[in-house]
Amino acid sequence: MIVAAHQPNFFPWIGYFDKMMKADLFVLVDHVQFERQSFQNRTMIKTPIGPRWITVPVNQRSRDERFLDKTIDNSRDGRLRWGRKMMLTLTHAYRSAEFFETYEPTLASLLDRPWEKLADINKEIISLCREALDIRTPIVHSADLNILGAKSEMVLNLCKAVGADVYLAGGGASRQYLDVEAFQRAGIEVRWQEFNHPRYPQLPDAGEFVERLSVLDLLLNCGARSAEVLKGSPAAIAR
Repeated sequence: MIVAAHQPNFFPWIGYFDKMMKADLFVLVDHVQFERQSFQNRTMIKTPIGPRWITVPVNQRSRDERFLDKTIDNSRDGRLRWGRKMMLTLTHAYRSAEFFETYEPTLASLLDRPWEKLADINKEIISLCREALDIRTPIVHSADLNILGAKSEMVLNLCKAVGADVYLAGGGASRQYLDVEAFQRAGIEVRWQEFNHPRYPQLPDAGEFVERLSVLDLLLNCGARSAEVLKGSPAAIAR
């Protein structure tokens, strides 16, 4: 069984969903410490003047606070809460995208809800995106597995807990900390994700194609074709 794992990020980039699609089981690593200035509460979108961050404001308490316990700051900034401001930003950025109006009601409803926990909105977003991308890989949550350890040891224990034969690892930070030999001793193969970022018609047009943006960029530009674009279908990408 091929297992992949990642924290429940906020509107993740499409490589996140490529890894999910290629796995037999995907573990949402939700028991770990919240990381400031990470993709756990922010993502990158494309605007008419180039890429920019959109961020969910969170309440800062202890540095050791778990992701599961992180609460959202729903206080008003001026007249509006963060969700409505973010929706205005998305509207300004993507109103020219072909499928913005298709997704606008869902996004507006999602961002207008008074979410208390960051984990809850992120998991709802991932569920909605999985459906839009026709990904049916089963999901489990690390918080339900009683996993011990940190970094490589934690991931190895996670794989053991779910009966993995192969761990599908991303090409980012995991290359720096993953103890491949420990996985081999446990009889688990480490396989590195190979992902070629697809090019698709990308609006707003602000120069060169920008990679590693939020999955929103793909969905708002490609709509129902997004799943085929993610899989690298030339016909879907060309349209």
